[in-house]
Amino acid sequence: MPDPREGLAEAYDALRPRMVRVAYAILGSRAEAEDVVADCWPRLVDADARGPVRDLTGWLTVAVARAATDVLRSARVRREEYVGPWLPEPYVDAAPDPADRVTLDETVSYALAVVLESLSPAERTAWVLHDVFGMGFPEVASVVGRTPAAVRRLASRARAHLAAQPARFEVDRSEHEAVLGRFLAAAAGGDLDALVATLDPDVVVTSDGGGAVSAARRPVHGAERSARFLAGLVAKYVGEVEIELLGVNGAPAIGLREHGLLTSLIVLTVAGDRATRVDILRAPAKLAAVDR
Repeated sequence: MPDPREGLAEAYDALRPRMVRVAYAILGSRAEAEDVVADCWPRLVDADARGPVRDLTGWLTVAVARAATDVLRSARVRREEYVGPWLPEPYVDAAPDPADRVTLDETVSYALAVVLESLSPAERTAWVLHDVFGMGFPEVASVVGRTPAAVRRLASRARAHLAAQPARFEVDRSEHEAVLGRFLAAAAGGDLDALVATLDPDVVVTSDGGGAVSAARRPVHGAERSARFLAGLVAKYVGEVEIELLGVNGAPAIGLREHGLLTSLIVLTVAGDRATRVDILRAPAKLAAVDR
């Protein structure tokens, strides 16, 4: 007699990429997102054993989002004690399967992942589930433990906060690649004036070393100061590292490898023809999680 869990496992595996993206959008950590989704599998098996789960997508989305929100609430305490700035763990797709295009489009940009950190867990979950994944407010209410009307207000507050941010979260890919190319050429060539020209006057450069490796403890503001900081940083690595382009949250980013190990990830937020943010991820634990 066939094991009924085999069909359930196949359906779960098919939905798993989308569920990881749900959890990642809430948490800002792919490693934690994958743990949350994995933990929901035995709960799904138990629920299905009590009575067949008819709407598997709906059941998993609610279960994953609820678990991710609980993890986020506890993670906020740890992040407050973090050494230096805390940046989200990038969502790296070295070679995404074209068949996964729909779920890839649901991945939040890295710039947006950074800004989402300023929302409360309830606001973040409400906005992600409603505005990104299209869930109705009654379903979202069951996740965050509020009334549908309260959830609507949470999503509205989050939407207003995000709209007020200076960074644009969606940019034409070719435009992004053009700015990234000019940035890399200027930084690698030590051309300070050209590097300044790739940066917005109000650019912010943020480094996340997690206290484990050298990194600026405070963000660097302004095009000229940022250009000098970046040029000095890159000068240390020219000729010593392998430079590669990686797909990070649906857009190209710069990876630096030393002896085959990913040691830095540089992500640009682009608006127009300039970078408005430069995020440098150097925390070894986060890089190990994305470089798999």
